[in-house]
Amino acid sequence: MQLSDFDFDLPEELIALRPVRPRPASRLLVSRGERIEDAHVSDLAGYLDPGDLLVFNNTKVIPARLSGTRRRETTTGSGVAAIEVTLIAKSGETWRALARPAKRLATGDMISFAEGFGAEVIAKGQGGVVTLAFDRSAETLEAALQTHGVMPLPPYIAAKRKADARDIEDYQTVFAEQAGAVAAPTASLHFDTGLLEDLHARGIASTYVTLHVGAGTFLPVKVEKIESHKMHSEWGEITEESVEAIRKALRDGRRVIPVGTTALRLLETAATGRGEIAPWRGDTDIFIRPGYAFRIASGLMTNFHLPKSTLLMLVAALMGKAQIDRIYAHAIARNYRFFSYGDSSLLLP
Repeated sequence: MQLSDFDFDLPEELIALRPVRPRPASRLLVSRGERIEDAHVSDLAGYLDPGDLLVFNNTKVIPARLSGTRRRETTTGSGVAAIEVTLIAKSGETWRALARPAKRLATGDMISFAEGFGAEVIAKGQGGVVTLAFDRSAETLEAALQTHGVMPLPPYIAAKRKADARDIEDYQTVFAEQAGAVAAPTASLHFDTGLLEDLHARGIASTYVTLHVGAGTFLPVKVEKIESHKMHSEWGEITEESVEAIRKALRDGRRVIPVGTTALRLLETAATGRGEIAPWRGDTDIFIRPGYAFRIASGLMTNFHLPKSTLLMLVAALMGKAQIDRIYAHAIARNYRFFSYGDSSLLLP
């Protein structure tokens, strides 16, 4: 298929810059086969059956954007430059990061983010990517990021406003536990403790997996033939406990519905056959596009995605390209809010 097959016109005013409060007040488009209904996330239990299993991603977003100063001694004195870095992914004791402006950095430069908090540039790559070695252990780095970092809002939000104190709460799920993501599993942002308790009371089961969402989730597809696209890699884990919950739902003939494309990609990565799954830990670069045969997921709860994105291709694989076209046309006509802070959909093939 061609990249142009996944393009659509989206009115700019439908890009959500803030989430709805309370969280379950967001709208929910429900597609069961070809039927489309308008609801709210608070109505979710009414579209699920007792025993259905929701699979959540419990990754925790770190405040990964830092502003600092590069100081370098030169033959004419001290050279000072303002630098912004956004952490991308951890690799051992170092971090890959996107630096702006990267042309002001060289290997060996020190960047100071606060008094007693800095990092050394130990390598430079393409496209502004650098490798940083921080001046502290991983355990104390998280605390420093909480103090000095800001939430790494998606580019389409960051271009319109700066991150602020509200985003520290808004851009984090209520069950975030495993620190390491630089982007939120946004479908789960619609859940609060009240909704989770309501689902549990109605017999709807849940379990948790971990996929550390990376900045690569926002990278554009640059090839016209989508089969030629190379997916970014993200680290994830499914424990034995979660696998047992999934196996039980499958044995009982119940649906396994991941909340978010990140959870879905991890489930399909860990699948060992149709309806079969095993514990898994590592990096996944699975690319789900039309023609893919799903092995675990029975449906998906997800927000509305960018034109020409791999996530739009994923939902087209699940529901069929024609139905996704109808869903997105309906969402635009009914003024649904799009992208990370926008409304949600429940997709049941």
